[in-house]
Amino acid sequence: MEKILVTGAFGQLGTELRLLTEGRTDFLFTDIREEGPVRRLDITDAMAVRHFIRDNGITGIINCAAYTDVNKAESDQALCNAINADGPGVLARAARRCNAALIHISTEYVFDGKRRSGGYVETDRRHPLSAYGRSKRDGEDRVRRSGCCGVIIRTSWLYSPFGKNFVKTMLRLGAEKSEIGVVRDQVGSPTYARDLAEAILAMLPQIGDRHGDIYHFTNDGICSWADFASAIMHEAGLPCRVRPITTAEYPSPAVRPACSILLKEKIQRDFGIVLKPWQQSLKDCLTRL
Repeated sequence: MEKILVTGAFGQLGTELRLLTEGRTDFLFTDIREEGPVRRLDITDAMAVRHFIRDNGITGIINCAAYTDVNKAESDQALCNAINADGPGVLARAARRCNAALIHISTEYVFDGKRRSGGYVETDRRHPLSAYGRSKRDGEDRVRRSGCCGVIIRTSWLYSPFGKNFVKTMLRLGAEKSEIGVVRDQVGSPTYARDLAEAILAMLPQIGDRHGDIYHFTNDGICSWADFASAIMHEAGLPCRVRPITTAEYPSPAVRPACSILLKEKIQRDFGIVLKPWQQSLKDCLTRL
C-alpha cells in the first residue's frame, strides 16, 4: 500500500492537501508541532526523518514545509536556510535510501525578475536577489544532487483561505480603508493553493523515473499586484480604491522580482495538467472565506 508523507501540514498548501485527502489512510501529515492527526516532524533532523520514513513505510513525500517570510528572512537567514535548504536535502537523501518519490515545492524567487519580456522556463539561469530566494535555490540544488526520484515544482504568489497571504491582507485592508497603494511594476501569476494541491495529487502517481526534473505551476494569466488587488476588491464587493504605486514607493527589506512570470508549457505537456484562469480561482477562493 502506498504511504505518502506530507510535511508542512499547517501551511496553505499542506492544509489544502489535508482537505483533499480527508478520510484517506494512505496520507500521513506532519509539521513542526503535533495537533490532532498531524504528527510532529522536524525536517532538519536527519535521524528523525529517517526513522519516520522507515517506521511508517513511506513510499512518497510531498514537501510543503517552508520558511516563507521573505522580509524576515533577511535578518533570520540561519533558520530560513535550515528549513528551505537543509530540510529538503534531508528529505531527499532519506527518500533515496528508501526509494520514495519526492515532490518538492520551490518558488519564482530563484530568479532575479529582470526579464523584460516573456517569462521564465524551467532551465533559465537562476540568480536570486534575496536571502529567501537563495535558500530556495539551495534547496533545489540539494534535492537534485541527492539523486532521489521525484520532481521540483516552482510556484508563485500563493494564496488560500488559510494562513497569511495577499488575498486575506487585501480583504482586511479593504474593509478598513477607503484607499490603499499597491505595487504596479511587479507582475506575475497568482496561484490558488487548492489548484496546486490538486495538480500535485494528479502528478504523484505519474512521477515514474524522473529525478529532480523541474516544473512550473501557477494559475493561467498575468497581472500586477495592483491588478490582483483591484480584482479582490471588486469580487469581494469592497469600495476600497486601489492606487497603483511603484516598488520604489513601497520599500521592503528583501528585493522582490519585478517579473515573476513562470512559463508552464512543460507541466501541461508532461502531466496533462489543465490550468485555471487566476480570475476564476480567485472567485472560488473567496466563496470559501
